[in-house]
Amino acid sequence: MRTLLLILLLVFGFGLAVSSAAQDKKDAKDEIIHVDTQLVDVPIAVNAANGLSIHGLKAANFIVYEDGKRQETVDFSTTAAPFEVALLLDTSGSTRSDLQLIKRAARDFVSTLRSGDRVSVIAYNTGHLNGQAAVSELLSPLTDDRNAMKAAIDNATTSFETPYYDSLVQVAEKVFRDKPKDEFRGRRALVALTDGVDSTSVSDFAEAKDLLGKAGVISFFIKVDTREFFEQSLLGDCQTATRFSPAQIRRYFKTLNAKSNNEKAVSFCQLGDFERLAISKKLYEIADAEMTELATVSGGRVFPVGDLSEARKAFKSVADEIGTRYTLGYYSTNDKRDGTFRRIKVELKNVPAGTQVRSREGYTAPIN
Repeated sequence: MRTLLLILLLVFGFGLAVSSAAQDKKDAKDEIIHVDTQLVDVPIAVNAANGLSIHGLKAANFIVYEDGKRQETVDFSTTAAPFEVALLLDTSGSTRSDLQLIKRAARDFVSTLRSGDRVSVIAYNTGHLNGQAAVSELLSPLTDDRNAMKAAIDNATTSFETPYYDSLVQVAEKVFRDKPKDEFRGRRALVALTDGVDSTSVSDFAEAKDLLGKAGVISFFIKVDTREFFEQSLLGDCQTATRFSPAQIRRYFKTLNAKSNNEKAVSFCQLGDFERLAISKKLYEIADAEMTELATVSGGRVFPVGDLSEARKAFKSVADEIGTRYTLGYYSTNDKRDGTFRRIKVELKNVPAGTQVRSREGYTAPIN
């Protein structure tokens, strides 16, 4: 009898150990899956056929696909959820004489944002940090204090050159360096008042685009047309004319075929008036294409303005856009960490005919 009891106890104990080990293994597996799976946030704008934003939609109204495969929505934020905004003010070049106009439009913008929205302010400053003639300056970190925002805007100064790409990198690496709190996940935006023409950055567009994409930032641009003003002072005596920077000249010649004579790209005075105008045209075309690309891939928009007097109206349009965004989140069914670009498509159901939806086009999967 004792022997039988001993055998039963041993069998029972072994069974518990196996069960416990199996449960531990299962728990560990579940934990690994949770850690390795990335929540993908998708900001969405929904407009009726007449262009007006549609409010009051639910998670059930949205269907999201990744590379053609339907995904399960696990998180949803309505239009009432707050946003974090990096407000970039291009205070260089032709905008320098309109600094007060820029400040007034920017102050109006932060006044129209909702309670709970947080804003950081970035502008350009003339300096000689590490040999640079202009720097991108973080005037204020993210804050919901309206007085602090307006004080930062009032402290904006001007620069003769444009570290535009550097400022985009600064938005990704400094303003949005930390992971967002739950209420701001998928609800981070860049709002830039600029012509998009860079002159002195250490960084380039590819780096800025990559970092903004990884940070999940929606890009809005108030595109100021400064080309006519710039070209008025571009022609004539090379000693008194407004000059291209060496970086701008090199950027132009890179757009030409490989047989082009790139040596003359280093000297502005070797350029005739016709070639100066050709370079200017190409630089503005590049800027337009880059702003459109950043806005499109992130689900944002470009708002063209003829001059800075129209900026206040454009800022109002951006504030309206931000205040009418939905956000959904899903865990991708593709758990490969291969660095590939995954395309996102959002569809609507049970909405009026003609309703339009705009969202980020995709994201790059993590590696390792």
